[in-house]
Amino acid sequence: FLYFTMSAAGRKLSSQFLKSGSQFLTSIDVHTHMYLPGYMNILRKRSEIPRVQTINGDDRLIILPGEDDEKTTAVGRPIGREYWDVQAKLKYMDQHKIDKSVVSLANPWLDFLEGQEAESVAQELNDELQDMCEQSNGRLYGFATLPVAMQPAASVKEVERIAKLGHVRGVILGTPGAGKGLDDEGMRDVLGAIEANDLMIFMHPHYGVGNEHFYDTGHSLFLALGFPFETTVAVSRLIVSGTLDRFPNLKLLVAHAGAAMPSLVGRLDSCVAHDIAVSNRLQHAPTHYFQRMYFDAIAYSKPAMDCIIEFAGEDKIMFGTDNPFFPPPGEGSMNADGSSDSLWPSTMKVYDVMSHLPLETQEKICTANATRILKL
Repeated sequence: FLYFTMSAAGRKLSSQFLKSGSQFLTSIDVHTHMYLPGYMNILRKRSEIPRVQTINGDDRLIILPGEDDEKTTAVGRPIGREYWDVQAKLKYMDQHKIDKSVVSLANPWLDFLEGQEAESVAQELNDELQDMCEQSNGRLYGFATLPVAMQPAASVKEVERIAKLGHVRGVILGTPGAGKGLDDEGMRDVLGAIEANDLMIFMHPHYGVGNEHFYDTGHSLFLALGFPFETTVAVSRLIVSGTLDRFPNLKLLVAHAGAAMPSLVGRLDSCVAHDIAVSNRLQHAPTHYFQRMYFDAIAYSKPAMDCIIEFAGEDKIMFGTDNPFFPPPGEGSMNADGSSDSLWPSTMKVYDVMSHLPLETQEKICTANATRILKL
């Protein structure tokens, strides 16, 4: 079905929807973000990164490290209602045949807040997320937010509280954890509480790795390389530190189709095997831990999708879009209400890179896996 008159380019994009016989497959989106209204209020009041700033009458999102110091990124990125309005989210879902979404706060979460403020804002935002999901007629669930950067002890309490919220299925965490990485001892109690409450950790980047190489390239290299490299380092540290031996039942959802890990985990196996100091403290080869994780399907190429399936298995991969980031390009592509008259090419690319897969695999990735794994 179509919801609007489409251009030739739009018709070409619509052909990328997946079908079972004459019926389109619907999807469950596990990687989709919002800046909740309460969070937007915070960003609008700030003068430092992260902030929302009005430039020439348009709202601009300036959130990345050093973004306002580099001439090609200083004005940030445009931001409209698609970032914070739940009705815009639902319209986008309808347009792209997404039945349910597991919504998470977009980066940088609460990393910039300190002390009691971080703790109280986390509670307020998680309650706001729960209320939004409750009113969605079963279409929205959530990954909650923790004040983990400044308040690991408060994060443990918040984990125990959100575990009782009916629409929360896990937490989104940045790679720094409490400041020294997710594998640091300061995160032990937080990870233990998440594991004990059978919640998923959605691991997501924000800070980048190798940023010194990305000058004069806008946002392109920071997002294309810095983000997945950051995730790859964090996942690798969780493995080689022995953290995943300590928490064998910890559930990790790794953003962006596992970042660079599918290509590098074999090399990590070899390097660890030849480093006795590391190999002696691990119970398994790195590939074993990698295959315990879960992944979104935001691969953007068929070889990358095939690679993650080969290493992780088709039962561990779930559909994702990264909405509302990467909207249709071009001035005027987004309407004032946060909707678009065209399909999002970035979302349709996710469908397209699964088009060569067997129907059973498509159905698992689009819907069945998330239903089972997240108990939707």
